[in-house]
Order: sequence, then structure tokens, then C-alpha cells
Amino acid sequence: MMISTAPSFFTKLLRNKTACLGMVLIILSLLLAVFAYLIAPDGSPNANRMIPEIGSKKPGFTLQFLQVKKKVVPVPVNFLGQLVSGKADAVDFIPINHYRIQGDRIYFDKFIDDGIEEKQEMPLAELGVPMVRTIRFYAGTDKFGRDIASRLMIGVRVSLAVGMIAVLLSLSIGIFLGAVAGYFRGWVDEAIMWFMNVIWSVPTLLLVFAITLALGKGFWQVFIAVGLTMWVNIARLVRGQVMGIREMEYIAATKALGYSHTRTIVKHILPNIFGPVMVIAAGNFASAIVMEAGLSFLGVGVQPPQPSWGLMIKENYNFIITHNPMLALAPGIAIMVLVLAFNLVGNGLRDALSVRD
Repeated sequence: MMISTAPSFFTKLLRNKTACLGMVLIILSLLLAVFAYLIAPDGSPNANRMIPEIGSKKPGFTLQFLQVKKKVVPVPVNFLGQLVSGKADAVDFIPINHYRIQGDRIYFDKFIDDGIEEKQEMPLAELGVPMVRTIRFYAGTDKFGRDIASRLMIGVRVSLAVGMIAVLLSLSIGIFLGAVAGYFRGWVDEAIMWFMNVIWSVPTLLLVFAITLALGKGFWQVFIAVGLTMWVNIARLVRGQVMGIREMEYIAATKALGYSHTRTIVKHILPNIFGPVMVIAAGNFASAIVMEAGLSFLGVGVQPPQPSWGLMIKENYNFIITHNPMLALAPGIAIMVLVLAFNLVGNGLRDALSVRD
């Protein structure tokens, strides 16, 4: 049955232009997440290259930088290490307006602020290669002088990771409890339903706060906290689907053949409810991204200096009503686009699988 319907499903999905757009955006986001440190202009760990003199600059800001060798040479990393966590800068970046080389020394005007500079000099032996580098900040800089575009690129890792882990965790718990409740019924169903109703009655944000405070603030804690709050709707869906399928004749045949309950549930029931679960998983993925951004904005999610879109909004939301609103709008737009992509895919899956709310 599954083999005969697969072509029809993919045909319907690919004919849905909005779903295809969502899939393209998700694939591009995944590629960006994997190669972020190689693509980003600031490839240092967490894109945390701070240059206070150029804080809060608008998109397109361009300036020359003198590259000065660091006194402590960073530990070299291989390609895989750079791909995973970036590569520490071997030089310090000094913003300058003008420079001239005379003998074995370089004389330059250090950029302090717009219209303010300071004349300095240093030996050429202290400079890296190249000595002077021009950098363009396509999305501007935050108040610490960090490149917004680089932090947006690396921040997509947090959003995709929290969505993936939260969805996997919620699916594991929800499918297990929902299948057990719907298949065995009786007191097992009543006990699980009572537990689900208790969790359902607690406001999601309050429950996330409680779990986060219990586990502590951090990268992995927020994944677990979000995942543990999203399994109830999956469990309720799975329970309803299993209760309907368990009454069919082929399930009665598995009992007559002496199959175990585990085999009946795993091999004969769950594959037939895969469609609705896929749809709700796509919606939960989008919800997890929004929830992580909210937690980071409130200060109980991902902690600095690790880039998170919600944390970037928190750090820069004061600039919305001042001269540089893009500092907060850029991560907000990124969240909106990624959430929209998963919602479009979820709607496409629902239409292709003929799932009705």
C-alpha cells in the first residue's frame, strides 16, 4: 500500500509551489548551518570578533583595518574543527582611516568614531599578512562591533538544532504514550490521559521556564526544555489515530496470528499514522524555533556570546526606535522566514497526504 501511494504523494507535494518554496528555504538554511563558519565574513568562534570603535554601524559600513599579530598565537585547527566551531583570529583588527609606510614603521590614523581619529605608529614587524584589510559589513555591526551578517549565519544553527532536537524528543515521547494509550485503552489510557491533561493545563511558557530553571541556562538545556513541552499534542493525535486503526480487521488478524503487542504497534499501526505525524512535526518545528527565540530574548535560553536570533533581538531591540533599526529587524526577519518555510512545508504535507484538521 505504501509503495503504490508514494509516487502520488511526491507528485502532489512537488506540484505545491509554496511547499517547494518552503523546502528550498529549509535546504538553503541547512547548507548555511553546515558551512556557516566557512561562508561568514567573521569566521571566529561564535562570530565574536569585537571591535568597539565600530559599534552600531548601519548596513554597508566599510572601513580599513590594520591587522596586528596577537602576542599569543591561537592553537591551529584542522578543516573539520573550523567547520564545527570556527577558527580563532591570529590578528587583532585596528580600524583606521589613512596610513603611510615610512622605513620599517607604519603611521596611521586610528578610527575612534565618526569624525574622531587618533594618530599612531608601530613597527611593520608587528603586522600580519596582509597588513591592511578592507572589510564591508553588509548587515552592519551590533553595539559590540560584531558583524551582524556573520552572527545571523551562525545563529541559524541554533534555530535548526533546537527545532530538530525538540521535535525528535517530542515525537519520541508523544508517539510512545499516544500509541500505548490508544492501543491498550482501559486504565492505561485513563492514566496517560490524566497526565496529558495535567501537562496541557500548564501554560507552555511557564512550563518551559520551570524546566529551564531546573536544568539551568545553556545551549542543550533549552533544547530539552522545549522538547518536553511539545509532546502532548502529538500524543493526543497518535492516540486518536491508533484507537481508530486498532479496530480494523488486519489488526485483529495480527492478534489471531499471535503477534506481540509491540510488533503490532510498531510494524502495523505506526506506519499507517506516519502522515498526520509528519504534518504536526513540521508545525512543531516552527513552534520550537519561535519558542527558542522567545526564551533567548528573555535571557533563559542560549547564553552569550553564542549567537542566537532571539538573543540578537534582545541585545539590539532598543535600536528599533533610533538610528539603526536593522540591528533588531534582521534577526526578526530571519526568524519569520524560517518559521514560514516550515509552515509552508507543513501545509504542503497536509494537502499531499489529504490530512484534515
